[in-house]
Amino acid sequence: MIVSFFEEFPNRKNLDKLKLVTWPTKLYVAAKSLKEFNRIRLSIRNRHVREVIYWPVLSKEEGYWISPFSRRKALLRVLGEVKDTPVMIDAELPRNPWLYITQKADFFRNRKLIREFVSNHSHVYVAEYYSTGKMKEKMMSFLGLHFNPRRHKCKVIKMVYHSMHRFDREFIIGKLREGKKQFGGNFLVAYGVIAKGIGGNEPMLSEEQL
Repeated sequence: MIVSFFEEFPNRKNLDKLKLVTWPTKLYVAAKSLKEFNRIRLSIRNRHVREVIYWPVLSKEEGYWISPFSRRKALLRVLGEVKDTPVMIDAELPRNPWLYITQKADFFRNRKLIREFVSNHSHVYVAEYYSTGKMKEKMMSFLGLHFNPRRHKCKVIKMVYHSMHRFDREFIIGKLREGKKQFGGNFLVAYGVIAKGIGGNEPMLSEEQL
């Protein structure tokens, strides 16, 4: 098992925390362009970091996360420049509510663009909502926010944020076993959160929950 980290704000202060990591790990680094990501990646010196994955984010006005409601020009920009770089798509609804209206006409084109990118890229992870129930999963799939690893040839990261959802231990363990049985090594879990995100009001994971 590899314990990895999402770093949404990879400034010097936050990256200095890598000094505490003394085991093999992966690091998912948020950046607004491939150029910015490569600059950050090359600055990381910890020998325990086995892989650094590009986590593309947009401006808040563009949607921030990757979804069919994000501005089409922004999607074409960030997805178009990624070649063989390992990448993580953070599939979440946009932070800018106006995009539900302004991008309505491009929804299906954007969904197709994202799906084709995920299916055709050689090394892609998708972080997605941890929805419960078949109907919710189907809805998220229609919205372009859920991806079946068997169909799209990707690795899926379910965001099981114990600090933000009331999942009990038995429920979580059961769902983890189910995901592992379905998708094997293509099923991963994000567990947290241990730092504030873009919202600024995310509840932190307690020591007891961890």
